[in-house]
Amino acid sequence: MRVMIPLSVLDLAPIAEGSDAGIALNNARDIAQAAERLGYHRFWMAEHHSMPGIASAATAVALVHVASGTSAIRIGAGGIMLPNHSPLQVAEQFGTLAALFPGRIDLGLGRAPGTDQAAAYAMRRNLSADVGQFPRDVVELQGYFRPAEPGQRVIAVPGEGLEVPLWILGSSTYGAELAAELGLPYAFASHFAPQQMMEAIALYRSRFKPSDQLAAPYVMLGFNVFAADSDEEGELLATSLMQAFVALRSGNPGKLRPPVEGYADTLPLEYRAMLRSVLSSSAIGAPATVRAATEAFVNRTGADELMITSQIFDHAARLRSFEFLAQALA
Repeated sequence: MRVMIPLSVLDLAPIAEGSDAGIALNNARDIAQAAERLGYHRFWMAEHHSMPGIASAATAVALVHVASGTSAIRIGAGGIMLPNHSPLQVAEQFGTLAALFPGRIDLGLGRAPGTDQAAAYAMRRNLSADVGQFPRDVVELQGYFRPAEPGQRVIAVPGEGLEVPLWILGSSTYGAELAAELGLPYAFASHFAPQQMMEAIALYRSRFKPSDQLAAPYVMLGFNVFAADSDEEGELLATSLMQAFVALRSGNPGKLRPPVEGYADTLPLEYRAMLRSVLSSSAIGAPATVRAATEAFVNRTGADELMITSQIFDHAARLRSFEFLAQALA
């Protein structure tokens, strides 16, 4: 069975060893332009902070750079970590994007800080919040994108009346419940935290309540792809992401490293098990191998859309990976 669902791109603007943030952001724009040519549906960037290997911290600013180099592909955040910001500020930022690039802007929202506790404190100065704050902030943000009510004192300008579509992001059942309750599309982070994927999908679909934005449940799943000329080359390319996961889990995140032949074989058993788990939602290898793995994943999950991420060290190889996937599933 062919994959007949939209394919999209999630890019963290990875900063490779020997490179810098400016190069990474220009590479992101290059990837978005290629994705547009290849027929990908949307291009998202994600908010992370104090991460030496990720250049998309100022996500709304980075999206202006990307959107200005494209003309049709949808551009958005996957996502903005709402606890780091006031809903009004987010509405103004994405209202500005929607005013500049009408009909093309998405806004995905997460409740994690996108960083460690020290950086979260540096951004917010106060980490105390009750468990109900995130849903209230989402609802407040929705309100800023609707037409203003008579006598409304606080208005997002730009933003008011632009109806920017919201998504809920998650890696557990919490986001699934909230997305279902609010009638919003749901994006699950199966590309790095697949453990609760099937449970979250089932919960979201069973509890979904139609809304003005969305009449039926819509699930987008993160999916790693390392497509290359051969299975062996694809497996080699994937070792850069493996190194990044190990560095993050060991508390030593850094820039994206070059691939290493046989990397996983050098690791302790606990790290090998961790990599098997976090990379279980992946397609790695030659185009035929990638096609089969992608189709099997869609058939198993019933995903409505896939958000493809390819953390590949070499920019040209990353471009080819997206090209291989698009051609394999055409």
